[in-house]
Amino acid sequence: MISVAVSSPDLIVRAGLESILRSHPDIAVITSQGEDYAPDVLLLQHSAQDYENLSDLLYSALAPPPAIVILTDNLHNDLAESALRSGVRAVLPRSATPDEILATVEAAAAGLIVLHPDVIDVLLPPITSRTLPSSPTQALTAREIEVLGMLAEGLGNKTIARRLSISEHTVKFHVSSIFQKLNASSRTEAALLGARLGLILL
Repeated sequence: MISVAVSSPDLIVRAGLESILRSHPDIAVITSQGEDYAPDVLLLQHSAQDYENLSDLLYSALAPPPAIVILTDNLHNDLAESALRSGVRAVLPRSATPDEILATVEAAAAGLIVLHPDVIDVLLPPITSRTLPSSPTQALTAREIEVLGMLAEGLGNKTIARRLSISEHTVKFHVSSIFQKLNASSRTEAALLGARLGLILL
């Protein structure tokens, strides 16, 4: 059973979100903040300004901190990027469907990071404006796709090398090749492009 707490200044919105969550047989909604208040997931719906101190919320309010999922009607690059850097598991637009919200809560509780298509669009320029291979699944080798998936997990070169039983130098070669083929300038950008192209799941 996944325990979820909902935070929103709008009582109607909060009630609506709680109703969506209660429709799932494996989700329990926590409505009080007693001594045992320790939700697995915290679903937040606030204004963009309220998210400015996300790191404080993550690391001071609850220990261990819950998986944070935020809903916002003011989705922009700075908010999405700072939220993900602060440890937020998912950023969803207010237009997210009930099924998307439920699936995201389940994934966040399992330790996964969820990127809604609208969030990827905010973080990356339109893919049509980029120089990408016409068939990325053919351009990237099976090993490069494997390395790309590990980059998306946030793993460093040493860890990737250990997992794949290859040298760190070989990992660096694969990463450089991935960057070149996807026209990416960072690991995060490569992972986002890989997800948008359907090469990996985030």
